[in-house]
Amino acid sequence: MAREMLRQGGRSARIQAEVHRTVQELLKSMDRSEITVPMIAEKAGVTPSTIYRRWGDLSELLADVAVARMRPIADPEDTGAMASDLEAFILQYVEEMSSRVGRALLADVLGSLESDAPVKCCQYTYHHLETLRERALARGETPFDIDNAIDFVVAPIVYHILFGDRELAPDYCRALVSRFFVK
Repeated sequence: MAREMLRQGGRSARIQAEVHRTVQELLKSMDRSEITVPMIAEKAGVTPSTIYRRWGDLSELLADVAVARMRPIADPEDTGAMASDLEAFILQYVEEMSSRVGRALLADVLGSLESDAPVKCCQYTYHHLETLRERALARGETPFDIDNAIDFVVAPIVYHILFGDRELAPDYCRALVSRFFVK
């Protein structure tokens, strides 16, 4: 399991940043199946034991890098209404997560069953949905249930992204959101 840093900043933070940067560079130029811990260590200027001590194995490191890349950098768009906020969020989520990069990130997160990477990834989605719910409350709208939004809107989308069994067209995503609000 990937270990959390005990202190922010300092040498550990610099090592983590450099290893993450190196992994991202390698993933741009080669297939993940060709990447090894010794290769990452050499390019990052650390020893392989540093990587093994910090992340345990390659799948944990790839998951940690994926989670860091999935961390939201901004709140979801505020469209002025709860339903359109959720629709805008879902359309952006699908665009990002169904891309080649998004699918690879999901694969890395899910390929790391020993870490808390899947939980962290899920927390990002919950956080965005909480933001949308709080906006609805502030506007005086009846807020939606976040767990139900996960079950009825997000989960089908993630399933289709992972299994690639259907195109996630905007109309399909809008229909999921519409059905969610019709009770």
